Amino acid sequence: MALLIDIKMPEWMTDEQLRDELLQYYTEAEIRVAADPGNLDEIEMLTVSSYYNGEALKYPNLKVIQKTGAGVNNILGDESLPRSIQVVRLRTDSSGNEMAEYALAYVLQEQRHIRQYHQQQSDSQWIAYPPRKSHDTLVAVLGLGRIGQLVANRFVVNGFKVGGWSRSLKKLDNVDCHNGDDGLHHLLEQADYVVSVLPSTHQTLGMFQRSLFEKFSRESIFINVGRGDLINEEELIESLDQGLLAGAVLDVMSIEPLPGDNALWLHPKIQLTPHISGYHLGDAIADIAENYRRLQNGGNLLNLVDREAGY
Repeated sequence: MALLIDIKMPEWMTDEQLRDELLQYYTEAEIRVAADPGNLDEIEMLTVSSYYNGEALKYPNLKVIQKTGAGVNNILGDESLPRSIQVVRLRTDSSGNEMAEYALAYVLQEQRHIRQYHQQQSDSQWIAYPPRKSHDTLVAVLGLGRIGQLVANRFVVNGFKVGGWSRSLKKLDNVDCHNGDDGLHHLLEQADYVVSVLPSTHQTLGMFQRSLFEKFSRESIFINVGRGDLINEEELIESLDQGLLAGAVLDVMSIEPLPGDNALWLHPKIQLTPHISGYHLGDAIADIAENYRRLQNGGNLLNLVDREAGY
């Protein structure tokens, strides 16, 4: 039996690169790549980054789908996926810390007026603005799982006021935690920056729509490093045009790669990046190898996804 790697994102990592790294942790493993999968009946574990509906059905004896990341909504959304196939995700501080750095970088850009200075340079203008004070600035982190806590802590150690929101109430040092709809609305009304690290679930799908943007402070910047399908992008544009919030930074979109004719590209209040906020797998590569070892030995898998919860 074998583990098959079919990432489908060679610009990020090739199947062969991941195979070579996995073999450092599990030297005797039978690991194949999409270009040479061999007998499909022998595939019992599939490692993917992108996944398409019905993909699992190609492998008659598939037992596990391993996602090379935290988001598994595209896998769980496959109605043809047999219940017998387990889905596992990765939990890594490497990409989580990178996402925290990303959010901090864009907040600091606004705090120090970097975008304005770049524009002024092109116009040969010499105008100074006072930096905004971190200790007077509230950053709201939505989603307080492992990654969300890393993001929140990065702002804490950099001297910001930090609020957090999650479905169930959390208690975190130096973070003013909220839950429920009322807690969310209260936090959004006060926040200078709103950083979403929320997963894609039935409860969060499309939650960022006009009715929620109306709760934002009109001076706030929205930063999304979670999932693209949480946002109604048309209503985000309308909300920005109407001044319900000041700007948005999007690392994830509902369609990726983003089509060239999409209105998000040219909107003056939107900054886009191509899904790179959490880039490296780091220490999580060992977990993929360990999950294959556990599968073969009948052990409990790491980071097993709860299909009902969606993560």
